[in-house]
Amino acid sequence: MSWSAKQYVAFEDERTRPARDLLAAIPIQDARSVIDLGCGPGNSTQLLVERFPSASVRGLDSSQDMIDAARQRLPQVRFDTADIATWSEPGPFDVIFANAVFQWLPDHARLLPSLVAKLASGGSLAIQMPDNLEQPPHRMMREVAANGPWASKLADVAGQRTTLADANSYYQMLCTCSSRVDVWRTTYHHPLAGGPAAVVEWFKGSGLRPFLEPLDEAQKAQYLAQYLDAIEPYFPVLADGSVLLPFPRVFIVATR
Repeated sequence: MSWSAKQYVAFEDERTRPARDLLAAIPIQDARSVIDLGCGPGNSTQLLVERFPSASVRGLDSSQDMIDAARQRLPQVRFDTADIATWSEPGPFDVIFANAVFQWLPDHARLLPSLVAKLASGGSLAIQMPDNLEQPPHRMMREVAANGPWASKLADVAGQRTTLADANSYYQMLCTCSSRVDVWRTTYHHPLAGGPAAVVEWFKGSGLRPFLEPLDEAQKAQYLAQYLDAIEPYFPVLADGSVLLPFPRVFIVATR
């Protein structure tokens, strides 16, 4: 699946806020080796550089477009194009940071403990994942996909996102290999200017991408028009012309 750094950073402040909140929960103060998995255009990596100025900070992402944007943003940082699902560096790392990426990867019960094993003693695995598959924007993505002329093309798209486990499950995945595990869930309510169309623009940078990628240009336009009609009832325009986008996210900090 391809990604567009330009589309993603159209809402950079809102997308970076969860990364700031995640970073604030990492207990280690003096990290030496830090890696940002799924670094995107480098907005989260920049936070890591600022928090750990003496550390060697790196970023990985599977999208070359994202890596190009990250390198332009932070030319002093090493960024590599890599598939996180097969990433095999042994470490040790003081911080492994992953902001809004592991929802695209399966088998968390295997993956997350394997990442803790790459930490130095006292190091932290810090993860944030959108937990919004049952929110109206995602439900309408699936509904429009299943009820249009593109249904056969999009039949398998909904399964690309991993359904997240509950807090108890994540705690149990990590408690035996960690000295401390923090798990919490926060719902942000992002004010977006421009009415329901702004919600479409938001998700064009993330959740809509796998639904749009298999379509030709005419089908993309038709899909997006139907999607806008489908989400409008859920996003009443407020007095200032904005809408509020509820966005639940799961956070995990596991310290070895």
